[in-house]
Amino acid sequence: MENSSSWPWFVVFMLLALVLEPARSDPQLNLIIKGCSQYKVSGSFFNSLNATFADLRKSLLNEKKHYATAQRSMSEEPVFVMVQCRNYLSTKDCVKCFDTAAVQIRNCSHANGARIIYDGCILRYESTKFYRQGTADGNSQQCGNRTAQDTVAFNTAVGSLVKDLELATPKTSNRYAATKTEIPGGGKNVYGVAQCSENVIEIDCQECLKVASRNIQGCFPTTDARAFDAGCFLRYSTTRFFADNQTVNIRPFLEHGSSSKRKVIIGAVAGGVGLLLVAFMLFLWYQLSRTAKATRTGNILEATQLQGPLRYSYKDLKNATKNFSEENKLGEGGFGEVYKGTLKNGNVVAVKKLIVSSSAAKAQFESEVKLISNVHHRNLIRLLGCSNKRADLLLVYEYMSNGSLDKFLYGEKKGTLNWKQRYEIIFGTARGLAYLHEQFHVRIIHRDIKSSNILLDDDFLPKIADFGLARLLPENQSHLSTRFAGTLGYTAPEYAIHGQLTEKVDTFSFGVVALEIISGRRSTDAKSEPVAQFLLEEAWKLVEKDMHLKLVDEALDPNQYTPEEVKKVIGIALSCTQSPAALRPTMSEVVVMLTSDSNLEQKTPTRPTFIDAGRVSSMDTSASTASSKATATFTAFSGR
Repeated sequence: MENSSSWPWFVVFMLLALVLEPARSDPQLNLIIKGCSQYKVSGSFFNSLNATFADLRKSLLNEKKHYATAQRSMSEEPVFVMVQCRNYLSTKDCVKCFDTAAVQIRNCSHANGARIIYDGCILRYESTKFYRQGTADGNSQQCGNRTAQDTVAFNTAVGSLVKDLELATPKTSNRYAATKTEIPGGGKNVYGVAQCSENVIEIDCQECLKVASRNIQGCFPTTDARAFDAGCFLRYSTTRFFADNQTVNIRPFLEHGSSSKRKVIIGAVAGGVGLLLVAFMLFLWYQLSRTAKATRTGNILEATQLQGPLRYSYKDLKNATKNFSEENKLGEGGFGEVYKGTLKNGNVVAVKKLIVSSSAAKAQFESEVKLISNVHHRNLIRLLGCSNKRADLLLVYEYMSNGSLDKFLYGEKKGTLNWKQRYEIIFGTARGLAYLHEQFHVRIIHRDIKSSNILLDDDFLPKIADFGLARLLPENQSHLSTRFAGTLGYTAPEYAIHGQLTEKVDTFSFGVVALEIISGRRSTDAKSEPVAQFLLEEAWKLVEKDMHLKLVDEALDPNQYTPEEVKKVIGIALSCTQSPAALRPTMSEVVVMLTSDSNLEQKTPTRPTFIDAGRVSSMDTSASTASSKATATFTAFSGR
């Protein structure tokens, strides 16, 4: 390692601490996961990292904390570090767990980010600030190898315990809860703990534990399991891993507890102390509104000022792409051309030259890019940095070796994706859109979801590209028409024709892409037999005849899927393309439907307006006229 001379004292110190720690301690050093970033940094980064480790140890030991952060944000290569111990650990055990983690995480040689999770603690560092992050790449679970004897009683007890922890933990002041419950009939207890990073706000803690709860249920009925994400940790076990007197009373934080309190307050108001309570509640409302406002402002400031994108010089990017040569060109779309680039440190990136001519767009480039760079999700392309010192506006993204999805559906790699890969791509795309619509602190509507904007990594994990860029387009010009920033064949009719933009526009496009993934066909390619019809229209007609399987790509092995699976996914896809837009599910609802084991409740869906041109009898006369006009307009756009 480049910086080998700068850190042995730190490692020796911690190794001595591990050796000298009394045998009676239990820092819970069962390793759950360790991960390292693929992006490399110089030795100066690790000098800063050493200093932050020392700061963290001091906070844990001297201030007796279980959660601490440290950073060197003003250095040439910033570093941000966080450690969190389970609250039931003693100070000595917490420090011992940190010392072990700090030694092990140094094996991520030259990586600009890493995390390591033990039963007792988590240690993570990054080159950008992440303290408020809830869900991210790599959320998963670790299941034990022993199965409970009475699985029904066990699953009931553990399911209730996990649900209580999921509901209560986000509401606690320190985002931590530990509890136990008895397994009916066996006389045994099951112990559970849930914890979110203390800087994570309540709603993100809720979302993180919701994912963790779903993951850990996949371990039932094993007698112990863990689930983890970037911002939370969840564990249960029939083996006691904390003392009985270290449980937390979570009843006040559960819904029925809150409901009881509300009833008491209402009764008190009715009993004659209403005026006093109203005054008190007004005061609380004032205080909370100020706090909430400050919190929202803080989130935005953190995203736009403290965690902005890296700055690249135009010269370096020009050299990395061989002067934006044709041989390095990966493709081009409405927002610009994309080139493969190899930076000085050896990292491979994708460089996008934006086609933005308006002065207004250039003026807001800075703020928009800062916003996009703060989006971190396993199914969204990571914006690494930018360059805007010259006339060209350049964006630097993580490089995706497998390229875009369209190549695997109807391009040169057609037919190479199996059913499991296709299903995971559909699911991952839904998750990425749900994050943009509902989980990021600023709602982002993509507007141009299509197969070429979904990229695949080495493991065929899907990542959505070009989100957030539509707002850089000038008002009177887009890459497709003067009316909308989307692609015909994927765009919802209400947006293409009337410019009505909601997140349901993305839902429509997602439905079309899902059908492309299942069929291996481009949405705008028409089959000529028996009559010319595009993919979406054909899908609706086949489903109405209960002939779902005729839509499936012939390249797929029928042994890879079941008819029920296919029918379910096609049904979800079509529900996303309904008109009016209000009938379409949200993307978070789509995620739930895809992960649910039960079949969809079959309701008669409503076809998209542009497909059902001749049948508008359900509308009134004026609406029918408008719909027919809209249908004709969209039909002309799509080449029919």
